[in-house]
Amino acid sequence: MSIVKLNNRGVRSVTAFGSFSSGSMVFIKKLTASSSSSVSFVDGSSDVVLDNTYKEYIFTFKNLHLSSNTGSIFFNGSIDGGSNYNVTKTTTNFEANHSEDNSATALTYKTARDLAQSTSDQIISNEPGHDNDQCMSGYMHLFNPSSTTFVKHFLIRQNSTYKADYTVDVHIAGYFNTTSAIDAITFKPDSGTIDTGDICLYGIN
Repeated sequence: MSIVKLNNRGVRSVTAFGSFSSGSMVFIKKLTASSSSSVSFVDGSSDVVLDNTYKEYIFTFKNLHLSSNTGSIFFNGSIDGGSNYNVTKTTTNFEANHSEDNSATALTYKTARDLAQSTSDQIISNEPGHDNDQCMSGYMHLFNPSSTTFVKHFLIRQNSTYKADYTVDVHIAGYFNTTSAIDAITFKPDSGTIDTGDICLYGIN
């Protein structure tokens, strides 16, 4: 068996390559908060797709800014088209943080922010502050939400400016412990409103 070795000149001389299969990130919907008590994506409502069209979905959070300095941002899922957001979850949560004045740093598992077989809302960002220069941005992966065989896993990564001027890098993971299809996701603060910011939904081919 011979080995073919391509040098730089050989690659430059190539006139065509065979096709390569690749996935794509398909934009579905953007919702813009405006003093909103919640931002919800419901399959089949307002052009939202959250079904078996895709095996993976991504939500992106862009500069979510709260009205309350003590408000935190949470999410939950629904199996009944958004009538109830109370799906059982088990989750894990840890963060790294660093203060603006360099007086404090930490890498900590957040026991108080995880869930163990709970229908409660899962925290995403703890008190990201309401000053004009404070907000939260990040993303959430949701895997195969329409499965009626397996639980539905999710991963969250976000960075926020804590109200006391810390940068906080948060990692959250877990699963909706249900074999029913997840057909709606809601994001909301526990105090005040989401003043401004965008949440976008994408499907992954």
